[in-house]
Amino acid sequence: MQSSRGALVGAPLLRAALGLGLGPGPRRAASEAHGQGWLQPAGYDTGVKVYNSRTRRKDPLIVGSADATSWYSCGPTVYDHAHLGHACSYVRFDIIRRILTRVFGCNIIMVMGITDVDDKIIRRAREILPPTVYLRVTENIPQIISFIEGIITKGHAYSTAKGNVYFDLQSRGDKYGKLVGVAPGPVGEPVESDKRHASDFALWKAAKPQEMFWASPWGNGRPGWHIECSTISSLVFGSQLDIHSGGIDLAFPHHENEIAQCEVFHQCKQWGNYFLHSGHLHVKGKEEKMSKSLKNYITIKDFLKTASPDVFRLFCMRSSYRSGELRHGAQGMARRPLGVAPRVWWRLGLPASAIDYSDGAVLEAKHLLLAATAFVEDARAYMRGQLACGPIGEDVLWERLSHTKGAVKAALADDFDTPGAVDAVMDLIHHGNRQLKAVTKEPGGPRSPAVFGSIVSYTEQFFETVGISLADRQFVSGDSGSATLHSVVEELVRFRLKVRQFALATGEATREARRQQLLERQPLLEACDTLRQDLVAHGISIKAC
Repeated sequence: MQSSRGALVGAPLLRAALGLGLGPGPRRAASEAHGQGWLQPAGYDTGVKVYNSRTRRKDPLIVGSADATSWYSCGPTVYDHAHLGHACSYVRFDIIRRILTRVFGCNIIMVMGITDVDDKIIRRAREILPPTVYLRVTENIPQIISFIEGIITKGHAYSTAKGNVYFDLQSRGDKYGKLVGVAPGPVGEPVESDKRHASDFALWKAAKPQEMFWASPWGNGRPGWHIECSTISSLVFGSQLDIHSGGIDLAFPHHENEIAQCEVFHQCKQWGNYFLHSGHLHVKGKEEKMSKSLKNYITIKDFLKTASPDVFRLFCMRSSYRSGELRHGAQGMARRPLGVAPRVWWRLGLPASAIDYSDGAVLEAKHLLLAATAFVEDARAYMRGQLACGPIGEDVLWERLSHTKGAVKAALADDFDTPGAVDAVMDLIHHGNRQLKAVTKEPGGPRSPAVFGSIVSYTEQFFETVGISLADRQFVSGDSGSATLHSVVEELVRFRLKVRQFALATGEATREARRQQLLERQPLLEACDTLRQDLVAHGISIKAC
């Protein structure tokens, strides 16, 4: 077991290594908005308006520095197979991180605290951008003890004869409740509790038989849940934190208590400028969130047997990261997360709804991804001269492309409205497809490959920005021969196109001769149509040409 009372001596060095500097963060300009006394930060205006749980409204997202935007994310506590409920929250924030980085120019330093999580879970998350720094609780016990001592010294915590240490909630006065607005009363407090006040919460817990423990000034024990994240975040970012994220069920008491601990430790007026909370994933038709304890979960491993990671990522993008309302699917009924009182959920100002997981919603995401992939392939075929089309309305497409770029950026700047952004891109694809109308003979007149090249480039860039590759053809995991299968499908499509072009080519023959040739070659055309219809059942769509 470990024993140490060392101060946070490593913090300045770690902050310097990450380019955060050694001194205090930027000064803040007082905001005119009341928002529980929220102070609007001074610094780099990202151009994004984000729903801030601190103020329960959309605020301009202003970070201390575009070169070093600080973001702390509570890590998972998972003991075996992670399920889609875990994945949904992390994928959504991964998408937001990518958007802030690649669209709005922020170099994000993300720190994630890990509580007793198996290394396999971290490796399984390789489909998601890794945090800049992983910090494990068990490797930072001395720093946690030092943090607790700092809170005691400042008069906001006390130890007991039993070896526990509690945060004195009454010492915060009316400063507690930055997220929930009020301090909810305790529920089911044990009779033998040694707290001064029932609402106080644990910073250090005395060891119990057969529990892991560490030596401390108060006896053997282990850290409380809330103090872990406060310490780990402070090790890297000190008293200045731009963004803090997590699921809505963490808002109270976890994030609320983090704020209380950090503001008294750092003696600062505001710790954590923006709190972003994601909604829950619900199994369709159920009133509760997806969770292992309720035995209503689907593991990531099982999901990936039938769909690709990109399909799940697009499924997550079809709803707001916080409200969970599906853009085209059935909307969930008004719900609140388990363990959060209705009063608290309402005071957070978030719509009380959650995204419904269903096979139909996943199938819709599959179809959208296949449609985008098919369009890109058709547009490339047109650019190579392999797809014969009529005259292209080039001016119309250039206008649609310009409109889409503006619409997508406006949507993403509005609290990361990914459903609106996806709709705008799919509308562009729809207009592109309308122009790619196949004809039965080689058309005359000029071709327009440049505009389709620009549309393809923008479409691929959009999906790559949010972590989706249109080049992968969305094979599910376990397809070891996916590259070979891709090549076989491409050859099959090309062969069918050549057969169809031969069947329709009549050259300079007379009208009667052309009629006879087409009649003789009709079985070839029917075979091509049959092949196209059969491939649809396998998720492969070929333009009707």
